Amino acid sequence: MESLSNLLKSMPNSEWRKIAEAKVNLVLNDPLIHNFRQKHPEVDDYTLKINMNKLYQHVTENKNCANCPGLELCPNDMQGHYTLLDAEILNGRPFVHEEKVACKLFTAKQMQDAISNRIHTFHVDPHVFSRAYSYGDILEKDLDRAKAVDQINHYVEKTIDNGLQNTGLYLVGSFGTGKTFLMCYMLYQLAKVGMTGAIVYTPDFAEDLKGMFQEPYKLKETIDLLKDVDLLVFDDIGAENLNPWLRDHVMGAILNHRMNRKPTFFTSNYDLSGLEKHFSFTNKDGDEEFKGQRIMDRIRPFVDLVHVKGSNKRGS
Repeated sequence: MESLSNLLKSMPNSEWRKIAEAKVNLVLNDPLIHNFRQKHPEVDDYTLKINMNKLYQHVTENKNCANCPGLELCPNDMQGHYTLLDAEILNGRPFVHEEKVACKLFTAKQMQDAISNRIHTFHVDPHVFSRAYSYGDILEKDLDRAKAVDQINHYVEKTIDNGLQNTGLYLVGSFGTGKTFLMCYMLYQLAKVGMTGAIVYTPDFAEDLKGMFQEPYKLKETIDLLKDVDLLVFDDIGAENLNPWLRDHVMGAILNHRMNRKPTFFTSNYDLSGLEKHFSFTNKDGDEEFKGQRIMDRIRPFVDLVHVKGSNKRGS
């Protein structure tokens, strides 16, 4: 933003005094400056005069905020900030100093960025975390799933009050009932209080892992991240193209590490018995009932079941 003195100096000399007086009077007569003088009667006319640039910036930036064009188009010197004035007596003379204050839009963006940085997404649209849904918002979307919403909200409140739980949630329901959406709501609410999370769309993630064979460091880094985040969601588990390596050496390792340490969450169209059958058969090795039971021993005791009812919302 151009300072008042520079603005005036850029004008022709013949007009300078007239324009300067008009600009100064406009600033001095602004309600913001009247309020400042009432709050700080110790500030005399001379002090105002030598601090005219600060007064001008205070008035101009606050007017910009009153007609805010949005954070991205903010015309103020420091994007998302406006100038506030204060005064004090130093060495017997009044001194005016300015402070840059973040606006609500900037503060909200900072919070949103912090939340987004705490949540890792794998084949789940990160934009789902761009809006802060309230409990009322998600309840009103489909009253048929009110019981599920209450269970999830109770879990969120309990975690905020008491810290990470040893058990997670297993959301089961028909296609399109909003299971993924509910888990994203949970991650968002808990990220607001500083917890880290990850949500993995399991079918596509399983295909990604095959491509990481040639990048062992990246594979280890990804698995370690899923082991260590506070909250881990396997979305649409049971829909992946299962193979023994994925089941035993990836999912098994992750779930084994998280048992009794950090909660893991699942969404599925299968109930727990159906998921066990899914894990008990692979295209490569056929029926492996024992291995299906073994991985379910890392899931079943560590989740509370949540039935998600409602209509199919996909495409609506």
